[in-house]
This record gives sequence, C-alpha cells and structure tokens, in this order.
Amino acid sequence: MDTPKIYIAGHRGMVGSTVLNAFRKKGYQHIITRSSDELDLRKQARVNRFISTEKPDVIILAAARVGGILANDQYPYPFIYDNLSIQNNVINAAHKNNVAELIFLGSSCIYPKEASQPLKEEYLLTGSLEPTNQWYAIAKIAGIKLCQALRKQYGRKYVALMPTNLYGPRDNFDLETSHVVPAMIRKFHEAKESGDHPVILWGTGNPRRELLHVNDLAKAVLFAVENQLSKSIYNIGTGQDLTIKALARLIQDIVGHEGEIIWDKSKPDGTPRKVLDVSRIHAAGWHNEIGLEEGLRDTYKWFVKNKNQLKEVKI
Repeated sequence: MDTPKIYIAGHRGMVGSTVLNAFRKKGYQHIITRSSDELDLRKQARVNRFISTEKPDVIILAAARVGGILANDQYPYPFIYDNLSIQNNVINAAHKNNVAELIFLGSSCIYPKEASQPLKEEYLLTGSLEPTNQWYAIAKIAGIKLCQALRKQYGRKYVALMPTNLYGPRDNFDLETSHVVPAMIRKFHEAKESGDHPVILWGTGNPRRELLHVNDLAKAVLFAVENQLSKSIYNIGTGQDLTIKALARLIQDIVGHEGEIIWDKSKPDGTPRKVLDVSRIHAAGWHNEIGLEEGLRDTYKWFVKNKNQLKEVKI
C-alpha cells in the first residue's frame, strides 16, 4: 500500500493514540511521531526544523493542553498560551514547508454559550463563549482561523474538525483535570469499592451533553485524510444528547454502584446545552458507529483493567 507520510502531533494522548492506531490498522506505514520530551511544540525553531527535515505529506494536529471545567477555570493562562503556541508553530511550519494536507482538531466549546441548538458551523463567532473554558475556546478558534486564512490566501487544503465531548480508552481519569465521563467513571467505581458510598457530582445535572467515542473521531480523521473535503470546518459528533443526570445514572448502572448521587449545586454547570449539527459531515459521507452505552461499557472495561497505572495530567 503506497501511503503518504503522516505526522501525528500529540500521539500519546487519548485522541492522538487512537488516531495512530486507526491509521496503522488501515495499513498506513509512513507515520512519524515525537513525544513532547523529544519535540516541544511550543518551541517555534524546533518545530520548523523538524517539519523541514521530515517533510510529511499530511499533519494531524491532535496535540493540545486539555482538561475539564475545574482545570480550565483555575489555570486559564496555560490553556490559552500553550494551545496558541502549539497551533501557531505547527500550522505555520506546515505552510512554510509546503505540507499538502493538515487536519486541525478543535472542540465544540468554540461555539457561543447561548447559540441556537443544534450548533451549526456558521455559528462560530456569533456570540459570547462559556466563561469557564473561554481560554481554551479562543485558542481553538485562532487555530481554525489560521487554517481558513491559509486556505483563502494560499489555497491550502487545511481542514478543521470540531469534535463534540470525547470519551474512551486512554482518557484522563485525574479528578482535578478530567472531563465529565472519566470523572464519573472513577468516582462511581471508587465509591462502589468503598461500600457504595454516596457520589458527589458538580452542578444541577440539568445541562445536556453530546458524547462521541474516540474511536469514531479517529475514523473521522481517517475519512478526512482519504477524502477531499470541500469546506474548511466540520462538526464531528452524533447529533444526539442527554442530560448530565441521565449520563450519571447510565454510568452508575454500568459500574454497578448502588449508593446515592448528591448534586453539589454550588458548583458550575457550564454551558446549558451543547449538541452539534452534523449534517455537513454526514453529507460528505461520515457517520458515527458506536452507541453511547456500548462506548461507556468499553471505556469502563478499559479503566478497570488499567486503573493501577493511569496517567496523571497536571497543569
């Protein structure tokens, strides 16, 4: 199989490692990776030198500083600075070294907090962001605009994919920096192990969230590389959502926790509802395949198997 040379930035994270596995499974052989110790993507000269030397045909930009509401709210500076630095350096180096194709991975938090639902790609920059993760969102918006500027001025076929809330194996289960699914899985599991102690969860439980298994996102990235996408930005999700309360009950059932759930209403809820309009990517030919319950069971099975060697993600 004659495959292009692909650089996957951020191959050790949940998204990057899953993308790497998906490409290898499909038969791609010319894949370049570097750990953050080997290549600090915040260092412009090093990134330029690396891309100039390796000359990839495709770059998949999955490297990012990520975290949940608590981490975003308490550590705003690294969430905007590190992500801007990583994006600017990789995208600029791709352009300067004539890399033909780049896939930039963003987040559904780029859309305004009060935007109409479901969220369409054209809603970008039409209103104020959710305050707790505005720092990360602004960085991701800048990445989208970099790709769009290069597309407009130089004809670069750089595409931004905006996934909804992701979960799956190799997620971050650190309770201080994790997102909602891994945090719930860990809390319910540890409470069950301690004799079904009550589990305290943030907020009211009323916000609605859409969730996508990371394997489905990896297949979307593969689809984007193998097909010429005509637009600069695509939402990637299921187009379906549920309340945080319903999600909690589902995870509680999967884990087998039989204790009480206590909602700490003094903690923030975040965006009231966030579900993506995925009609654009559906029209292009991609659809998700993994149902929520199936995906959560898969994630919990991975957690139980690996819980003694989980990575810790500190800011």
